[in-house]
Amino acid sequence: MDQDMVVLARVRLLSANRRVVRGVEGLWIYRLLTQVEPEAYGSKLVYVLVEASASPLVRELPERRLALLDEAVEVATALGTSNPYRAKMLARALAARQREREDRPAEPLASDGRERRAALQEEPQEHA
Repeated sequence: MDQDMVVLARVRLLSANRRVVRGVEGLWIYRLLTQVEPEAYGSKLVYVLVEASASPLVRELPERRLALLDEAVEVATALGTSNPYRAKMLARALAARQREREDRPAEPLASDGRERRAALQEEPQEHA
C-alpha cells in the first residue's frame, strides 16, 4: 500500500469537513482507507457505493450499478459482527441490490428446442 496515497486520502477526508464524502472522490477515499482500516471506513464505503449506484452517471449502465451494489454487499459482509453499523449497512446494500435485480428486464428463458423444432417442421408453402 502506498503510504503517500493513504496520507492524501486522509487529508482530503479531513479537509472535506463533512460527515461523509460523496461521489467519485468519496469512492476513492473510502476504497483506499477501507483497505487500511476496514472497520473504521467500511460502513462509509458501503453508504457511498449504494448512493453511487443511484447516480445519474450510471443510469444507463445496469451492469455497473449491479457491480457497485455487489461491492457494497461484499464490504458490508466483511465488517466484523461487533461493528455497530454492520447490520444497517448490510441491510441497505442487500435491499438496494434486490431492487436493482427486480427492476432489470427479464432475461429471455432458455428454449428447450420446441420452437425450433416447430419452425423446422413447417414447410414453406409455394404460391402458384
